[in-house]
Amino acid sequence: MLKIFADRGGTFTDIVAVTDNQAIIDRLSKHPERFLIVTLPNQQWIIIYKLLSENPEQYQDAAIQGIRDILGISGNEPIPNEAIEVVKMGTTVATNALLERKGDRVVLLITKGFKDALQIGYQNRPNIFARHIVLPTMLYEQVIEIDERYDAHGNELIAINIEIAKNDLQAVYNTGIRSCAIVFIHSDRYPEHEQQIAQIAQEIGFTQISVSHQVSPLIKLVSRGDTTVVDAYLTPILRRYVNQIASQLPRVKLMFMKSDGGLVAAQQFQGKDSILSGPAGGIVGAVQTSKRAGFELVITFDMGGTSTDVAHFKGEYERQLDSEIAGARMRVPVLAINTIAAGGGSILFFDGSSYRVGPKSAGSNPGPACYRCGGPLAVTDANVMLGKIHPQYFPSVFGIDGNLPLNKDTVIQQFTQLAQEIQAATLNHCTPEQVAAGFMAIAVENMANAIKKISLQRGYDVSQYVLCCFGGAGGQVACLIADTLGMKKIFLHPYAGVLSAYGMGLADVRAIREGGVEQPLTQTLIPKLHQLIEDLETQARSEINEDNIQAQVVRKVNLKYEGTNSTLTVSFTDEVAVMRQEFEAEHKSRYGFIQLEKTLIVESASVEVIQKMETPEEPLIIRTRPLDEAPASVEIVRMFSTDRWYDTPVYRREDLQPEDRINGAAIVVEKISTIVVEPNWQARLTQQNHLILERL
Repeated sequence: MLKIFADRGGTFTDIVAVTDNQAIIDRLSKHPERFLIVTLPNQQWIIIYKLLSENPEQYQDAAIQGIRDILGISGNEPIPNEAIEVVKMGTTVATNALLERKGDRVVLLITKGFKDALQIGYQNRPNIFARHIVLPTMLYEQVIEIDERYDAHGNELIAINIEIAKNDLQAVYNTGIRSCAIVFIHSDRYPEHEQQIAQIAQEIGFTQISVSHQVSPLIKLVSRGDTTVVDAYLTPILRRYVNQIASQLPRVKLMFMKSDGGLVAAQQFQGKDSILSGPAGGIVGAVQTSKRAGFELVITFDMGGTSTDVAHFKGEYERQLDSEIAGARMRVPVLAINTIAAGGGSILFFDGSSYRVGPKSAGSNPGPACYRCGGPLAVTDANVMLGKIHPQYFPSVFGIDGNLPLNKDTVIQQFTQLAQEIQAATLNHCTPEQVAAGFMAIAVENMANAIKKISLQRGYDVSQYVLCCFGGAGGQVACLIADTLGMKKIFLHPYAGVLSAYGMGLADVRAIREGGVEQPLTQTLIPKLHQLIEDLETQARSEINEDNIQAQVVRKVNLKYEGTNSTLTVSFTDEVAVMRQEFEAEHKSRYGFIQLEKTLIVESASVEVIQKMETPEEPLIIRTRPLDEAPASVEIVRMFSTDRWYDTPVYRREDLQPEDRINGAAIVVEKISTIVVEPNWQARLTQQNHLILERL
């Protein structure tokens, strides 16, 4: 039986499969250049496979194609469902639809008089001096105002006129819109009117009905409305994608990763939960493998082809309730991930006076210049120019037939030309490799700033943390990032190149439910909170069909000072003083002060039910070489670092054994990524096959 964990990224789709089928392994072993196979204890193997996410000439969907390649069946044969036990996936389908504004057509139904509420929003001005404010485009196409109203205490002021509502909805339905978002004032507490309208929409034939009191049952009309619209906009696209995958995998257990780091059954996967589906797998993979390696304080750093995701971990997953992703405001719990547009495919250009990196990416098609599709110079090309990536150690999947190595000549030629242009414009003499190093310095600075945002700016001292580096391009810049931040330790897992996919296999099933409270934190409120939390727990358990006591339950409350807007999350207990103390410690760490005279308000409560999953074991490796015998390098190459060329030994990761130590400058190549050990760094392999880099 196969267990498949897949992550569909912007450039590559990564697949990790666990199997006990000897026949599959025997067949794939004949293609070591495409499949990496790792032997596990008790007669099991892990198969690692990467393929381009978009390759319309060759296949329709990369994840399905990967499964076919592993099983060895051609494109028109059905996939035998008895061969696969479970498929766990993360996907960027919804994220891309949001970025490119290619979701479904949506109509917004809102209380009369509030037609423009979401457009006006909170009137935040992220750029205070901008004279020309560009508002994000709204995701809905039409608005229907419904004449209805509850007051804040639940008294019905205006009842719905069913006939008018029916006619309005029918008229919109006739224009071809099939998705609707229903958002009424105070409906987070008094949802009867929303339920009535949802019933009408269903009778008319709308296929996607997102109702705000189910999508985001919290106070604040704008946040709740925005989240509901995003859900209505993306769920149909997601539904089609899930159905397309499910139709190829009949009767196979299919699960998807949600933005909060938990898995969910395919049929319950919704638009609002899918925005950070891929990156969340990476965070889970990084945190779980770091814990296995004995690290408790972790900065995760995931550099892929299109973007870089960073997150902070100190004992438990950090989530945020309010987030803005691709210009859309959301109010659902998502992992606190900071994403910047800097990856291996980020385009390099000189604007006449300064070097620029990104935010545009060359993607997987055409890809960086070295990918042989006529693409522009990108970060990957800079590493080729600097001798940190060598074509002979990179998969040969390029060119028309997908079997050629990276093209180094075009990279050298284009950087030489760029150096001449820069010299003509600035009269500064610089060599092609200095130009490439200059671009890399800017890319590294951008990525280091992203890490500062989630750590230093929140009062955490990163020098005490380990940098868990992964993603296809993470190992190439790990030392440079750590140097910039003053970090002394880097952790690289053997599957670091595909850790987002591996993370799908390490994740648990999670269901989170929240309810609004908006009352002062006093001892008399505790029984009410108990009642609310019990209800939320029942709802969460029903989502994962989990009635037994085995599931782990985490109960939290979101607190804020009266008259303020920013909440902090603390664990729920019966003791008000304990919750207050935890809130004040966190407030002091993040903002530098506390206000003892202010009342604490409980904004909302949340319950997370966690159902543990079986996760793949990792083998220990044994040293067979004498302790005083150093590993042998494959060859010596030239690498440019700290403004000079070094003669740099190249080691294969599979040749290293526990307790081996390698001093920089050195390059460690794996099947799925390249690790650059800069001068003044030392790499050491542990018994668990983990590579730990430490600053000397």
